[in-house]
Amino acid sequence: MLDKVERVDMFNIGLMLVSFALAYILPFELFLFAYAVMGPLHYLTEMGWLKEKGFFTKGKYDYIVLSCIVVCITLGFFNFNSWFKDAASNFIYLGFAAACFMAFIKDTTIKAIALIFSVFSILVVSRWDAYETLFAIYLPTIIHVFVFTGIFMLFGALKNKSKTGLIAVTLLPLLGSIFFLLPSKGNILASDDYIINSYGGFAELNRNIINLSGLLELKPFSALTAEENFNAIFRSDIGFTVMRFVAFAYTYHYLNWFSKTSVIKWHQVPKIQLWSVIGIWLCSVALYLYDYSVGLKWLFLLSFLHVLLEFPLNFVSFSGVLKETFALFTQRTGAKHT
Repeated sequence: MLDKVERVDMFNIGLMLVSFALAYILPFELFLFAYAVMGPLHYLTEMGWLKEKGFFTKGKYDYIVLSCIVVCITLGFFNFNSWFKDAASNFIYLGFAAACFMAFIKDTTIKAIALIFSVFSILVVSRWDAYETLFAIYLPTIIHVFVFTGIFMLFGALKNKSKTGLIAVTLLPLLGSIFFLLPSKGNILASDDYIINSYGGFAELNRNIINLSGLLELKPFSALTAEENFNAIFRSDIGFTVMRFVAFAYTYHYLNWFSKTSVIKWHQVPKIQLWSVIGIWLCSVALYLYDYSVGLKWLFLLSFLHVLLEFPLNFVSFSGVLKETFALFTQRTGAKHT
């Protein structure tokens, strides 16, 4: 008989298959629905849970630094100042580096020195050709919802010694790769203009994934390339292949979080906090229904805030995977010698 953790893992496998099927049939529509309905509830509930866990940092007020970085990113997004906009990649990189120090270093002085070092390291790492694409495009999107979700799942499976959990972890990249290995035609079922307008800045993510996969080479968006890029992203077989993967990654990311309610107990927060979350969530969904682009702008800060505040947990999870793997290897090596 399956225990509680294994039942959750089996349920997750089912959710993964459902996400895969829906993403294959209605990739654009599924993404827009998942991002507008499940996304805000995920941000709000996860940040409440992270707060209860001390944001997985060694310092009581470390989260304030990450929050300030998110404010700077948001100022750039809303064109408050050209400097903030141009430095967006640097702020994300800085938040990622700072989260690593916060997850493992308790001494405030050492963390401050490490943070200063990270600021100066931008002068070196920003020269890398893939720097902006990695930190501004991939890290807060696909790496966050797909790679980090997989690492979080793997840590849980190793820690609980769950075979079904390991099956789920293996199935995640397998299903994601099927979209590229077995591409097929697809047709947008909703309004073409509505899809394009609502998808907004995410089109840049798709453009980069299309280029990364080698399926096509699309130039950066401009007045001259916009029509060609939109046709490739929204109206071509290649565009559907990439969108299926994106929709699958985001949808399962949200469903994975909600499926683990009984395990990580993110819902066990003060009632006033829970009702506040529900209220903000309903307002957010209403904004998306009124105008999707307005909803995206309204929730930009909230979305990025949950991404950066999760960075310490991502590092803790990765560290946990290494420790559990090493412990398993040591245990098996010791058993062979006895």
